[in-house]
Amino acid sequence: MPLQATSGAASQDAFGGNGVAVVPAYIEDVFSCFLYTGNGATQTITNGIDLSTNGGLVWVKTRTTNTGGGTYNNSNILADSARTPSNILRTNGTEAQDGSPSFSSFNSNGFTLGTSANTNNTGVNSVSWTFRKQPKFFDIVTWTGTGATGAISHSHSLGSEPGCIIIKAVSTNEGHWYVYHRSLGVAQVIALNLTNASSSAASPDAWTVSSTQFSVNTSQIGGNTNGTTYVAYLFAHNAGGFGLTGADNVISCGSFTGSATSADITLGYEPQWILYKQFNGVAQWNVVDNMRGLPSTPAAGNYARSLTPNTSVVEDNRDDIAPTATGFKTLSNSASNTYIYIAIRRGPMKVPTTGTSVFAPVNQTGGGTVTTNFPVDLVIATTPSQSSYRSVNDRLRGGSTTRGIQLYTNVTNAEAAGSFGFGFDNNTGYIDGLYTSSFSDLYLNFRRAPSFFDEVCYTGTGANATVTHNLGVAPELLIVRNRSSGGTDWVVWSKSGTQLNSYSIALNSSNAYGNSGDASWGTVGGTPNMNSSSFSLGDAFNVNFSGPTYVAYLFATCAGVSKVGSYTGTGTTLQVNCGFTTGARFVLIKRTDSTGDWYVWDSARGIIAGNDPYLLLNSTAAEVAGTDYVDTYSAGFEISSTAPAAINASAGTFIFLAIA
Repeated sequence: MPLQATSGAASQDAFGGNGVAVVPAYIEDVFSCFLYTGNGATQTITNGIDLSTNGGLVWVKTRTTNTGGGTYNNSNILADSARTPSNILRTNGTEAQDGSPSFSSFNSNGFTLGTSANTNNTGVNSVSWTFRKQPKFFDIVTWTGTGATGAISHSHSLGSEPGCIIIKAVSTNEGHWYVYHRSLGVAQVIALNLTNASSSAASPDAWTVSSTQFSVNTSQIGGNTNGTTYVAYLFAHNAGGFGLTGADNVISCGSFTGSATSADITLGYEPQWILYKQFNGVAQWNVVDNMRGLPSTPAAGNYARSLTPNTSVVEDNRDDIAPTATGFKTLSNSASNTYIYIAIRRGPMKVPTTGTSVFAPVNQTGGGTVTTNFPVDLVIATTPSQSSYRSVNDRLRGGSTTRGIQLYTNVTNAEAAGSFGFGFDNNTGYIDGLYTSSFSDLYLNFRRAPSFFDEVCYTGTGANATVTHNLGVAPELLIVRNRSSGGTDWVVWSKSGTQLNSYSIALNSSNAYGNSGDASWGTVGGTPNMNSSSFSLGDAFNVNFSGPTYVAYLFATCAGVSKVGSYTGTGTTLQVNCGFTTGARFVLIKRTDSTGDWYVWDSARGIIAGNDPYLLLNSTAAEVAGTDYVDTYSAGFEISSTAPAAINASAGTFIFLAIA
């Protein structure tokens, strides 16, 4: 199993109950954003969400133009387990449900698309958002109207007071998709299928909500016509219920006021999916997510990719929203506009137990599609046999196959927006539009996961500061780069080795650590504060000058998956125990007490009991083959007695990152 919870002690159940031990819930168990291309035939989408046991909702929207679906061309298509998957609704319409073969089944690990062009037309790119029923996350309620008037109550199993409710008549074309949102209050109504602002009901009790029931006032909204069937989708708000302790929030329903510059909205986590709408004026509903593109710094050619629930318009650009480590920020909104939102936490939340679920080295010719078995968050790419740059590209900074946002580990250039780059809108890899030569290219692919690897983008303050991260443990290796200013080093801090505990070393250089004083991590020579939720910064230009934007890559030791460590060279054969069982597939080594390059070995090019090619991250030099410096060793890696002083000098000190 690629990602697995560690053992869970007895804790409260999902409803805050009786102390019975339960299996912890994680966001990746209950929500998925999965991209696919239609094939015109039955197609199974495997996203890891158990819909057959637990039930839930699947929402599909075309990203590119679909001309084969008739009335439903490019519509927002919804199917749920309460009405059987074959019955679909569309949020940009008001008609009754349709029984077209858009979905054929809900499965234990996803769902199966039918042959309908509504959701599976050949060659059409689409996104699916899957919401599994789970206390304190999402619930579905259906009922048949009785004709009674007044406030009609319905029981639910959300286990908390709903933050948002969306209702629709499904058996007739009765009306709009009516929305309750906690930030609007019980006297306000807004419609998911319209651009209208929210409106006040004639009386203050259009809705009532509690942790067990909700009611709809028929005189305000309808919702109880005799014989008509209805469906309601309920979304929780900051209800906890997730993670090992059951205290973590994964969904938030809130509001914010726009800003002419930038305003931060705090969720307590980094979101992967946001639905938002201006409610004090006419405006579209928008959905953005980090699979299709939600960059930390939107710019021309690198915008957030938005879809609109109230229209059939295909994917468009948004430059007014961006994720942060603790929520999201709004950009260039009118200060007089007010908005409501639903935000869902980024996953995975589980600690990985295998290296193959979070790291994949790939060596292939000609660029194009690079396949891994997980969504890639960071790739370091180069052409090993040639003199070439070491290109760093990642999902959070954004980009596409036609608009690269590159950094290079071997130079001090600022972030470059090139004509070609990497398209990360893929659940099992990405498309490389940069390297298209006939040479074999190397891709070192990383996934963000607790206790293994995280990434944070931030803006410098010019004063001592702390930066929040989501690694879940204290970082042991921290790599920071000034994105917007050239001529600055890649600054590296490592917990391992006394020299680097207070000072820094440059990823783009062969120099030893700097011991003349360093204000990167706080006061000069002071002890950095690196903990499970934040890391400290001083006022050094390379990491925290006022104004520039920065990116930080954080690594930690994860049992059986990764090891951040140090060793003292012997000049003889040296085995480095990383706690692995099948050996290291990636090894990065740097000497710290003297000059030495940043050496990289990987299993795609070979870490074997024989010659092993290596690359240098701080150089454009082609790989060096025909050497036998690092070999396999089941618990980690082995350094041979023939290795140079740069990786095994007697009494020399070294830091390393190894991945199983």
